[in-house]
Amino acid sequence: MADFLHDDVFDSGLNVLANNVENLYLCSSLPTTFAEASSTYKLGTKAGPTISAPADRVGGGRKVTVSAFSNGSVSATGTAGFYALTDDSASKLLAQGDLAGTQVVTSGNTFTLTAFDIGIPDPV
Repeated sequence: MADFLHDDVFDSGLNVLANNVENLYLCSSLPTTFAEASSTYKLGTKAGPTISAPADRVGGGRKVTVSAFSNGSVSATGTAGFYALTDDSASKLLAQGDLAGTQVVTSGNTFTLTAFDIGIPDPV
């Protein structure tokens, strides 16, 4: 295992998110594939979420920030507890994780998410 990695190494991976994410999917279960994120567990979609350039992460490493938004489109009723970031053109699930808290959503409404970070810690 490496004891040191230059910020450029982290940034290369994080730039995939910043440059390739097409959709953020709101999900009822934690997806492990593109199909699960975009279909099986999908409750809503935010097309073209804004993702920052890589920056320093508190505690070491690097991060990107997914900006807050209030105009996600809900397509199914249920309880959302997870997000997925996808490159739909390549049918790739690029990142997924837990929401800060669950949300009950209703088809036809909109959903809101606060800003959140995705990061890579420094080697230990």
